[in-house]
Amino acid sequence: MKVLVTGVTGQLGFDVMKSLIKQGFEAIGTGRRTKFESLIVDEEVTNAPYISMDISDEYEVNKIVQALKPDAIIHCAAWTAVDAAEDNKEEVFKINEKGTKNLTSAAKFVDAKFVYISTDYVFDGMGVEPYYPDNKSYAPTSVYGASKLAGEKIVRETLEKYFIVRISWVFGINGSNFVKTMLRVGKNHKKVTVVNDQIGSPTYTFDLAKLLVDMIKSEKYGTYHARNEGDFISWYEFTKEIYKIADISVEVVPVTTEEYGVSKAARPLNSRLDTSKLTENNFNTLPVWQDALKRYLNDLKHVEGEL
Repeated sequence: MKVLVTGVTGQLGFDVMKSLIKQGFEAIGTGRRTKFESLIVDEEVTNAPYISMDISDEYEVNKIVQALKPDAIIHCAAWTAVDAAEDNKEEVFKINEKGTKNLTSAAKFVDAKFVYISTDYVFDGMGVEPYYPDNKSYAPTSVYGASKLAGEKIVRETLEKYFIVRISWVFGINGSNFVKTMLRVGKNHKKVTVVNDQIGSPTYTFDLAKLLVDMIKSEKYGTYHARNEGDFISWYEFTKEIYKIADISVEVVPVTTEEYGVSKAARPLNSRLDTSKLTENNFNTLPVWQDALKRYLNDLKHVEGEL
């Protein structure tokens, strides 16, 4: 099975490539850069086939996809800088909406399965109840959320053989994320302030990648939610666990989002995602987030000497 992966220089795309290669798939990575570059040295991934592709260029996307004729496309590329998106709406939609439109059209032409990575930001982030995958009460409050919802709509309108997978609070080896930021801050400060009224669950890209690969082996199409299992937590609780496992002595002070200060983009207070649809369709849910965090911090020791 031949699989084309977009955004392989990012956290998720990198781990998707690793998972595909490990399972014996013919994996081809793409990105905007002329050559593959990553923060992590991984010969399996860095030596895998790589093609420079601008997903916002319709002609380029069609040319490459039609030449490769992949059996599946796992679309990990996206504009994910939430605050910066507020001042760059045109560019954000060019990548997240137009780029997705180009890829879905090309996927339809070659009859490829399609995986689209989405986000809890497509909802308004209010209330306390978990969002179900087929909940249609979309009300994004940020440019980023609106652009990802626009991508979702294109996928549904264009394709039948698709998987839309919404995720939250992502962390992975190859890239910047909240865990790495907290580790860095914890080594240089005796006290950190973290919000305690934004509730959700972390998602380790290593675990998520395996699920996405399982999906393309199947024909159980539709919209899903995926995250590491376990109790829903706040960023404050997540931070305390990071320092506990990493054995870093830091005072963590909880504050509300309002007390912390307003960011350019609104952050969802409710990022709870219901994952029961995975079990209903015989997919394995992701391990509990505490286990994922322990494995992640251990992996960082080996690849970056972080701890």
